[in-house]
Amino acid sequence: MGTWVLEVAKMGMYMAFPVALFHFFNQPEYFEEWVTKKKRELYPPESKSHHEELQRAIREHHQEHDAKMLRAMAERKN
Repeated sequence: MGTWVLEVAKMGMYMAFPVALFHFFNQPEYFEEWVTKKKRELYPPESKSHHEELQRAIREHHQEHDAKMLRAMAERKN
């Protein structure tokens, strides 16, 4: 008669353990600070000067490419 009590206790542990872990790891207040800190570390907010420098570099690259294409077309015409 005592074995079924042990089996019921084991089954309760088998079912309660994953449910308890799921409940613990799905609480946003535990991880909100950690996630926002890690997100800011991986993707820092862009500064205005960095954005302007990037746009300037893109413009210069396009101008150089356009000039190279114009030279190539001029040589091909001749």
